[in-house]
Amino acid sequence: MAMLEYNEVTEHKYIIMDGAPYEVLSSHVFRKQQRKPVNATKLKNLISGKVTEYSFHQSEKIEEAEIDSRPAKYLYNNRGAYWFADPSDPSKRWSVADEVVGPRGKYLKPNTELEQLLFGEQSLGFKFPITVDLRVTEAPPNVKGDTATGGNKTVTLETGATAQVPLFISEGEVIRVNTETGEYRERVK
Repeated sequence: MAMLEYNEVTEHKYIIMDGAPYEVLSSHVFRKQQRKPVNATKLKNLISGKVTEYSFHQSEKIEEAEIDSRPAKYLYNNRGAYWFADPSDPSKRWSVADEVVGPRGKYLKPNTELEQLLFGEQSLGFKFPITVDLRVTEAPPNVKGDTATGGNKTVTLETGATAQVPLFISEGEVIRVNTETGEYRERVK
């Protein structure tokens, strides 16, 4: 295991604190008046999902976490669990709890390939694509002059997720959606 100096704890690094893996969300090294420098960080516990703030002092060293990844092909979800298979061997299947996949799971289409993040044998979640292209399955009709609501309407996508889109989007069209925010990006030709 590699040991990191206080100033090497930077964004998108994985560390181990109190026996649990954490992802560094932000870090800022600064010096207060005549004192020694510190690294003020925001850390996300990869098991519980809680975000905490911690300041690393100049004399501290922290252990870097070894986060492994494996390819996973999304199959379906049923009764609060998402089912995946090994892309090279479909007979190797496993399920992951709804809480581990998180809210971005509603944008997964069957046969989508992802990277599963593992700490030892424990699943920490997945690397999702930032945008996905999804077909609109239900869209309310456009009403001329209906711009009092800001020119947006709510549509249902092929995965069952909903999104706010401009009024010109109609049923059957394919749109690009940001999986982090759930926002409409553009219409796909």
